[in-house]
Amino acid sequence: MPSQELAETEASFPGVPPASSMPSWYPALLQTVAKEVHVGRTRAAAAANSELLRSYWSIGRHLAERETEQGWGAKVVTRLSADIRTRFPEAKGFSPRNLRYMKSFAQAWPDFPMLQAPLATLPWYHQIALLEKLDDGATRLWYAAAAAQHGWSRNVLVHQIQTRLHERSGQAITNFAATMVPADSDLAQQATKDPYVFDFLAMTDRHSERELELQLVKHVEKFLLELGQGFAFVGEQVRLEINGDEFFADLLFYHLKLRCYMVIELKAVKFEPGFLGQLGMYMAAVDDLMAHPDDKPTIGLLLCKEKNSVVAEYALRGFNTPIGIAEWRTSLADSLPDEIVSSLPSIETLEAELAGEAERLGG
Repeated sequence: MPSQELAETEASFPGVPPASSMPSWYPALLQTVAKEVHVGRTRAAAAANSELLRSYWSIGRHLAERETEQGWGAKVVTRLSADIRTRFPEAKGFSPRNLRYMKSFAQAWPDFPMLQAPLATLPWYHQIALLEKLDDGATRLWYAAAAAQHGWSRNVLVHQIQTRLHERSGQAITNFAATMVPADSDLAQQATKDPYVFDFLAMTDRHSERELELQLVKHVEKFLLELGQGFAFVGEQVRLEINGDEFFADLLFYHLKLRCYMVIELKAVKFEPGFLGQLGMYMAAVDDLMAHPDDKPTIGLLLCKEKNSVVAEYALRGFNTPIGIAEWRTSLADSLPDEIVSSLPSIETLEAELAGEAERLGG
């Protein structure tokens, strides 16, 4: 065989058989292998991340020990960063700033077993956010577990910390324990918040219910983020026809884990017990007109501008359907206790202090 012909033969590859020629069981095989590839890649990434954190923790521990024993300053970290990058030109992540984060990381978690799941599953920049935004170890672990469970990005994690999610989660006043089976009532309770913080809204001074609804729908992705994992948006002003009369539920969602609808009614005023009768009727209508026979009973959530918690608890005693009551806010400051809000400096005070500082530095 001529050399040219031999080269062409060696360079050729068999064509990929068409999918139609595969046996009937092939799709199942493909699905199984694809799943194994995905799981393998995920585990490899998780293992690599865990080893990276272990390395950073170990480096940070050495730095912390040296600082305690020798009392060194910033020059040591700067020199160390330069020398490491000289020895390992391809290595990244060893800037002076990152080395200081490693030291803080080791000091925050003095026992390495603390770095097991879920904390060890979070990327390094998530770890930095936990270090920068939180001082308490238990609170860091709470957010680490939530971030790992829900797959939060770093920006989402920071947002949840800034809106103090750990203080609001599961805090709505409800009758879930009395109206749902324990497993569902616990999950439903944890799916609530109080207050809900809608800091993405651009509301006018009127704060009308219709305006609130339109804004929430306009920013439905952010609204879903605030509601939490498991909610699917069904519609706004959902038409419910009852014996020839029309009614419209403000917002309708479906909870994928609870397997039920959730009706959300919005009120721009203080809670009144009479609001629950309207919400209860909408819930019953959704159960009859929209729910599948396998769906669980619809849940109601009433969001008010403010509420008297004792009145809300009394009002719920007369209902045997699952309902929650919570407040909504358009800013974090709105949800702070009055004594904290009153102690915050005004914008004018801050501007005056900044101007004075700038003048001092300039002089």
